[in-house]
Amino acid sequence: MRVGGSTFDAATAEADRAIERYGLLTGPVDQELQALSDLAARVFSTPHAAINILTTTQQHQVATTGFEPAVCARDDSMCAVVAAVPEAVVVPDARLDDRFAGNPFVTGELGVRFYASAPLVTPDGVALGRLCVFDVEPRKSTDEQRDALTFLAARVTDVLELRLRGQQLEESLLELTYARDELARSNEALWHFATQVSHDLRNPLMAVRANAEMLAQEPAVAQDPDLVAVVDRITEAARGMGRMIQDVLAHAKEGGGRPGRGWVDLEEVVDRALLDLSPLIKDTRATIEVADLPTVPGDAELLYSVVLNILGNALKYTSPGVAPAVTMTARREGRCWRVTVSDNGIGVPPGQEHSVFLPYVRAHEGQGQPPREGYGIGLATVHRVVTAHAGRVGMQRRPGGGSDVWFELPAEPSYVAEGCD
Repeated sequence: MRVGGSTFDAATAEADRAIERYGLLTGPVDQELQALSDLAARVFSTPHAAINILTTTQQHQVATTGFEPAVCARDDSMCAVVAAVPEAVVVPDARLDDRFAGNPFVTGELGVRFYASAPLVTPDGVALGRLCVFDVEPRKSTDEQRDALTFLAARVTDVLELRLRGQQLEESLLELTYARDELARSNEALWHFATQVSHDLRNPLMAVRANAEMLAQEPAVAQDPDLVAVVDRITEAARGMGRMIQDVLAHAKEGGGRPGRGWVDLEEVVDRALLDLSPLIKDTRATIEVADLPTVPGDAELLYSVVLNILGNALKYTSPGVAPAVTMTARREGRCWRVTVSDNGIGVPPGQEHSVFLPYVRAHEGQGQPPREGYGIGLATVHRVVTAHAGRVGMQRRPGGGSDVWFELPAEPSYVAEGCD
């Protein structure tokens, strides 16, 4: 196939794509490229130099010395004649070289005699054109000049590569800035929504709990076991709704990535969570063993939500007819403490150990089966809070049934910047 009188092949097509990627044919002359062209002319003591970019059909001079840049047909270009030559070419007198004797730049008004050029090759091996010097008088050159021309041609491609990387970095920065702004707007909207929901639900919820507590004190209720059970269920339902509201707020909380910093006694946090979970512990006849737990730097309220969610799940997702058996242990691992909650429940289906920490994702037993009860907020809140503390969280299935849910927290404030690996 012939295009503009020159053979069109895969190499020239690839060069066209690279030229477009580097943006060589748009914008003003790059000052670094102009400096390299001027330096090439000085090295050879010639009045003219050019950085010639070769497309499928044309030659574009993106920087020149001694004359104004121009565009000509590729078929008229002297550099196109040696475009495929992988090293420098030096021609003392173009009239005596069969490759150039009939070229219009040699036979025409310009009357080029001396010509030397070196290839412009990208890091992935694509030839973009040539860096050339020329004169209207024949001249000789040295090996040092030839080597210098090759060196300068390589610096041309370095400049192009740096400019491309700079453009890509700027584009990535713009994308990241846009994503950051979108995330900030999303977080703000989520926070306002959660705050409004909290406001709308907490007042009637407080009334329900207050009336249930008053009702439990009435003699007619206190003396009737069935009524006591009903009132207890109302109270527990109100507490559960309160915990759900707290989860929503903890997950949506603006600044959740910047938790307060103080020393938090995890044993006190666990005691508080177990107190709030006491009705569920009683109903399920659960046994809970808690080993010595450390004191860590962090936000007590946020870490409370972590413990409450993990222990609550261990008590809720149980095997039929089996009382929950939960243990909570801690051990030091390098810069961090790892706290593990082990249970004998139904565990998480294989392959879902990571996805359950995503927002609004609930464990799913399989195709055609409904997802487990819940809102898909609890473990997502755990992940967000632990990550905000520069920690990690995970889950493993236990060989005999049940799960190990663990989270890691830096042991010292000075370790927060490094996080837990």
